Amino acid sequence: MSIFEKFKKGFKKSAENISSGFREILVKKEIDDNSLDKIEEFLISSDVGVDAASEIRFILSQEKIDPNLDLVKEINKILKNYITSNMRVLEKKDFFKISTNLNVTLVAGVNGSGKTTTIGKIAKIFKENNNKVILSASDTFRAAAIEQLENWANKIGVNLIKSHQGSDPASVAYKAMDFAKENKFNQLIIDTAGRLQNKKNLMEEYKKIANVVKKIDQAAPNEVILVLDATSGQNIISQVEEFNKIIPITGLVMTKLDGTAKGGILLALSKRYKIPIIGLGLGEKEDDLQVFDAEKFADAFTQIN
Repeated sequence: MSIFEKFKKGFKKSAENISSGFREILVKKEIDDNSLDKIEEFLISSDVGVDAASEIRFILSQEKIDPNLDLVKEINKILKNYITSNMRVLEKKDFFKISTNLNVTLVAGVNGSGKTTTIGKIAKIFKENNNKVILSASDTFRAAAIEQLENWANKIGVNLIKSHQGSDPASVAYKAMDFAKENKFNQLIIDTAGRLQNKKNLMEEYKKIANVVKKIDQAAPNEVILVLDATSGQNIISQVEEFNKIIPITGLVMTKLDGTAKGGILLALSKRYKIPIIGLGLGEKEDDLQVFDAEKFADAFTQIN
């Protein structure tokens, strides 16, 4: 299955939701102020966000669309162009390239977001690009998280530094950082405890990990990735806000996009935070993390081709 086919399959629910919503609004086959208002309201309800919905409404109001054409298809073309032009700057395809020095990636996310699975998928892509990869099991609050990451390490054939459940997360990260430096690894991915962004003590533990790796390398962590569950809807906005306060986020991974009809939340995030998008989770298999491509995302979201 090609990358676009995976994108298309993953965004099927979102695309069907958008197109069916437009068709219900445009029953009279005309675009007037009333239908523009309804389109804007519908886009907001689809988690596209107020800013993006307002801009799309304005663009549609300026376009002269032939009423004899398929209006839904024409609007989707405009939406596709809007998405592509706005989100192309958020591509970060060089994230996965081979690194000449040790590159330290800290991965955060609330419980259930698919964080640990995403780490395994990122590590697989790193390895395929000839990186020497090591993982740090610093989610020590759950034995299942350590075991899950160990399973991923074994499956894709990369090293893992771990400790027992309940041990200090920062100490595990420190050991992994020290080992990676000594053994000339060039990609270290640090798992952190799945946590709610409103749990102050857990967020302090998260910050402590970043401070500890800085003792070995002032530039670390080089990347801070936040994994988000697309089915969480608007709660994603508060997650980004709170995590970004602790350590500035350098990239996002959105998971479970194949399980929601509200993939528009990615567009809302892009308008509000301008944070690069590393990849999109479109399934459970190890190859189901797709490197973000704005045009392919726009194609899949509108599915007019």
